[in-house]
Amino acid sequence: MRFPINTRCSLTHGGRIAALLLLLIASSGCQTAAPAPPAPEPVAVVEFQPISDGPVLLRENISIRKIGEIGGGGVKLAQNPADGTLYFLRPTEGIFSVALSDPFPTQKVIDIQEITTDGFLTGMTFGPDGSLYVVANRRPDESMTQAVIQKGILSEAGEWSWQNLATTEPYPASNTNFDHLFNGIVVSPDNQWVFVNSGSRTDHGEVQSTGGAFPDTREVPLTSRIFRLPTSAVDLILPNDEAAQEEMGVLYAKGTRNAYDLAFAPNGDLFGVDNGPDADYPEELNWLREGLHYGFPWRFGDQDNPQQFSDYNPDQDNRLSTDFVAVQAETYQNDPDFPPPTESFTDPIINLGPDAAQYRDADGRAQNAAATGDVLRTFTPHRSPLGLVFFPDDKMPAYLHSGDGAFSAFVLSWGAAGGDLTDQGQDLLHLRLIKLDDHYQAVTHQIVRDFRRPIDAVLIENRLYVLEWDGAGIIWELTFEE
Repeated sequence: MRFPINTRCSLTHGGRIAALLLLLIASSGCQTAAPAPPAPEPVAVVEFQPISDGPVLLRENISIRKIGEIGGGGVKLAQNPADGTLYFLRPTEGIFSVALSDPFPTQKVIDIQEITTDGFLTGMTFGPDGSLYVVANRRPDESMTQAVIQKGILSEAGEWSWQNLATTEPYPASNTNFDHLFNGIVVSPDNQWVFVNSGSRTDHGEVQSTGGAFPDTREVPLTSRIFRLPTSAVDLILPNDEAAQEEMGVLYAKGTRNAYDLAFAPNGDLFGVDNGPDADYPEELNWLREGLHYGFPWRFGDQDNPQQFSDYNPDQDNRLSTDFVAVQAETYQNDPDFPPPTESFTDPIINLGPDAAQYRDADGRAQNAAATGDVLRTFTPHRSPLGLVFFPDDKMPAYLHSGDGAFSAFVLSWGAAGGDLTDQGQDLLHLRLIKLDDHYQAVTHQIVRDFRRPIDAVLIENRLYVLEWDGAGIIWELTFEE
């Protein structure tokens, strides 16, 4: 699955930057989910479009206004908790502030050259103390890539000073749309740790030799995992060696294809949305825990990647569509050297529906897990979930309250780049997450639709700011009221 910068398929240097800025980012698991605690009373669904050509609102007590047009290609929104300022990131330009009072002026506050002289920006977050963490990726040469994580401190004079938190060793690029690179980043609520995602270099674990430079190479120790770094680190070097990573204590979780957005829930649990492959397998929401493996590339959701099996025949695979790059490139193939798994896997969160719960069964039929009673872990294929935001009940109207023993979140969908499933995303979901022993379930409702490639969101009290990547790059303000 393709989509602009670093959600599914990240940018690389040179001519691929412009091209990729125009992209962005087995069985159905038929088992019955455990019953969830009672949900709050449902609110009637409506459809109204207060702003011509704007998003369609599906609840009466939501209002919307257009904050401004920043130009397409912006990828991250973040609020500085120290002063409340809202910022957005443009990968090849830098970081901009946006005022939230009419006429909503924007201003470049950090030029990319202050952060990296030879890379592009893919991630941004603030710590509780107002420190700014920025993820960049650079190309040491035509066959290698390297991530750089910078920490910025704002002086009383209003100037940012920078120090290097961590840099990876150079590691093999695939020079395909599936170089997802380092991107999603979040700071722990206690301000002790920085968690950062490194996406895969393959679509589904296939060999990507970079024109023969790296024969038989699939994933490497710096890809497809979550790292945990001390906020106090300076010039930390992340090695392309798993044993060394474990000895340093920086390797947090493995088997994530591309956890483009990371967020902490009110109870302190860490979650990540994960984007699936160029085949009709589920998109994931994972409860991320230290030392666990989340299945990639052997599983998508809780469904097996069939390429790992010796009798795989792509001509008989009903989950493949010629709309997608990996299928067009014929990387789904009989692959007798596909390595066997060596670890047990942790399942993604169950989606109880009623929305974002479509799937493709092994016979090629489109199904809805919420209607059939099957388990889907977690979302409709190709929705490309991102913009994950958790919130407490006391800032929201009653219909969004999570209820006892649960909590709520919003998640955006970049949307499908192809395929014929009717759920194409480009919307806002409300999730009610219920924790049951060692796993979570989610009740999922679509509450806004028809965005234009929404890519990130920030919640300020009862107002959600949504950044669109496509078109004019609009920032929308959604206000939730009783």
